[in-house]
Amino acid sequence: MGAVFGLIDLVLLLVQLLLVVRALLDWSVVLAGPSTAGSVRSRLTTGVYAVTEPILAPVRRLIPPLRMGGVGVDLAFIVLFVAILLLRALLPG
Repeated sequence: MGAVFGLIDLVLLLVQLLLVVRALLDWSVVLAGPSTAGSVRSRLTTGVYAVTEPILAPVRRLIPPLRMGGVGVDLAFIVLFVAILLLRALLPG
């Protein structure tokens, strides 16, 4: 049974890391501008979004982004990240 919890913990850790990479890629667009089609950053962004968006979309439907003037804060991202932290803390082992 410990192997199952270890595998679940590993998957949750990978999702956490992908969420961090997604946040960094989002900020790279803000700081460096949009990437050109076919660049490494563009391909990486496409891959990370393909993995994380199906996980974030249901949470985003429940918790829409918070609008503050012209800026939107993605609360679903924060809620999902904290939920994964809590799940990993509650896993035995």
